[in-house]
Amino acid sequence: KEGIKINEGLLALGNVINALADDERLAKGEKVHVPYRQSKLTRLLQDALGGNSQTLFLACVSPSDTNASETLSTLHYANRA
Repeated sequence: KEGIKINEGLLALGNVINALADDERLAKGEKVHVPYRQSKLTRLLQDALGGNSQTLFLACVSPSDTNASETLSTLHYANRA
């Protein structure tokens, strides 16, 4: 259950980042809904993500063959963010 909650929080974080980076809608002047309330993680990070601050995304990966699938998944998530 804990893993499911972590993945839900990371998915919500990805949705918030995508909404904040939606240049197409921002260029048109459309109002963009940022779903901060989807998880506790995004509520906690709301000021850091949506304010006048710069945020760094750090992805930790492993060069080991045994962790290849997790590393690939992490890199896909980091690229999406």
